[in-house]
Amino acid sequence: MAYADLLGEHESIRAVRDLIARIARSPARTVLLYGETGTGKGLVARLLHRLSARAAKPFVDVNCAAIPASLMESELFGHERGAFTGAAGAKPGLIEAADGGTLFLDEIREMDLQLQAKLLTMLDTQRFRRLGAVKQTAADVRFVASTNRILLSEVKAGRFRDDLYWRLQVVPVNIPPLRARGDDVLLLAESFLRHHGERCGRVIRGLEPRVAEVFRRYSWPGNVRELENLIERIAILETEEQVLVNHLPDRILREVEGRTAPEATEGEGATFDLRFHEATDRFQKSLIEKALREAGGRHGRAAVRLGLSRHALRHQMQKLGMAVPA
Repeated sequence: MAYADLLGEHESIRAVRDLIARIARSPARTVLLYGETGTGKGLVARLLHRLSARAAKPFVDVNCAAIPASLMESELFGHERGAFTGAAGAKPGLIEAADGGTLFLDEIREMDLQLQAKLLTMLDTQRFRRLGAVKQTAADVRFVASTNRILLSEVKAGRFRDDLYWRLQVVPVNIPPLRARGDDVLLLAESFLRHHGERCGRVIRGLEPRVAEVFRRYSWPGNVRELENLIERIAILETEEQVLVNHLPDRILREVEGRTAPEATEGEGATFDLRFHEATDRFQKSLIEKALREAGGRHGRAAVRLGLSRHALRHQMQKLGMAVPA
């Protein structure tokens, strides 16, 4: 999503954009981003930096879950020569690298409790000490932290320091999940189609109506990241000029079509039921036809691709009215 600017017209994401613009212009030195995995916390952090007076200075991204606890202190604060075995020379840390700019601490909940205490001191004084150093170093840094957890619950469970929590909680920003953003899912899908279509050297002309409806009703547990990954996969693997229902993973269709149908007005129930079963049969038939093409017409191999036994595949083909060789 690095090429996009927090797209969306839903009131919840517009409120986030407005809040970020206000924070960017403020002197706030700590910002805490809340949001489920895949909602775009990193994108929000970069947007905040780009809109601020710090934009010409570095933006440094640290994934707290990806760096081992034994290395994190040295990575953040740096070290002097001989500070530990293997420290052959002095090395500045990421805080120094972000001087004048923004340091993004992604998934801060994963930071070791002892290191949280040292970070708190840095936040309060804007000064820190490299490992093995005698003198302190000053750094002018805005800290943007993110989490997909409820930090107050982590504090109560003893997994996060309460003093650091309250220090970070000065300016909290809640990023809404994709399922709560209405038709933004379609706006984002169109943007991703243009982007990944261009990357693959092809033009994809939007979503067929049934796909748009599925996208609106699906829960998107992986949020915007899940949507983009799906669109990229379709752009790479499929050849049609439009996104079709049979391009979608079975898990998405199972969730959406397994929900209770909308309440029908008098006389509409049978029509809805007919459309549902027709769409389901067409989808199953297209999956089988595709598996057979990829298996060179061999039913055994097609059955393996579909996760079925040969007998189950033949039974399903008969049920759908497809030709089954003797």
